[in-house]
Amino acid sequence: MDGKAPTGRRAVHATALAVASVAWLACAPSPETRGWECLAPAAAGGGWDLTCRSVGQVLSELGLARGLVRTTNLPGAGGGVAFARAVAQRNEDPNVLIAASPSTTLRLAQGQYGDLTVDDVRWVGAIGAEYGILAVAADSPLRSLDDVLAAWLRDPSSLVVSGGSAVAGQDHMKMLLLADRAGIDPLRIRYVPFDGGGEAMTALLGGFVDLFSGEASEVEGQITAGRIRVLVTFAPERTEGVLAGVPTARESGVDLTWVTWRGFYVPRGIDDTRYRAWVDVLEQVGRSSEWERARASNRLQPFFMVGSEFDAFVQAQVEDFRRMSRELGLIE
Repeated sequence: MDGKAPTGRRAVHATALAVASVAWLACAPSPETRGWECLAPAAAGGGWDLTCRSVGQVLSELGLARGLVRTTNLPGAGGGVAFARAVAQRNEDPNVLIAASPSTTLRLAQGQYGDLTVDDVRWVGAIGAEYGILAVAADSPLRSLDDVLAAWLRDPSSLVVSGGSAVAGQDHMKMLLLADRAGIDPLRIRYVPFDGGGEAMTALLGGFVDLFSGEASEVEGQITAGRIRVLVTFAPERTEGVLAGVPTARESGVDLTWVTWRGFYVPRGIDDTRYRAWVDVLEQVGRSSEWERARASNRLQPFFMVGSEFDAFVQAQVEDFRRMSRELGLIE
């Protein structure tokens, strides 16, 4: 998934926002009868969990939701359990958001959610992004991406990678593309999936795996604590903060970037009015100073896209991932 994160925006005047706010109050989900809920399709500690909790907090701060927005962790099948729940059990529920990322679109592209497709839910928007990383434990003998590639060239099965996505999912896909572009057989890379980045990092710190494939926000606390070292980022250029000294894959000789957008979908069965209300809500969050602070605190990069524009983006990404997966031999 190459290139910089898109930053598409709709021009919204102050009067239009005021009208949208009035419309939202009239038709939005009803937190006074049952509070809003955000489904995080993985265990606590990963990117989906971060997405739900950070946006839920801002919704409460802005007074868009009455009281706290409940985060429910629903791990399983690389997001498939939550996706199926939204389709089969909560198809007309106007009070639930479900966190999504390229991991979601990748699994849909590969047909990993059974008969479910990208059109079985409604895509609301994305309001932040981060970049993929490859990390090791602080005491690892691996000091650079060159060390990893050298070990893979000698024996592609010599290192074990952990990640918070399923086999052939987002964290695995980054490693498959990395190996492929370095001239190494990607299907010989050993990858162990976990239900969320938190569990995958625990495996790394416990010495059960050699490498961790994840995102920047998942590792910053461990970096500060001196437990983890990041070998490389998959950003277009060097990032700021604690990762400022970490080279990109491009700097290290492999032309690969991976942008992990953070966004949401809602059940397909809600009506157009409720769907537009969710789009307006997310737009208000994304344009607020409260979200700007939360985004900076969580080290998320700017990425704002909602409504029909986001839906078109998701549809195109599913097609791109389907092509990549075929080229790597993951699907027919």
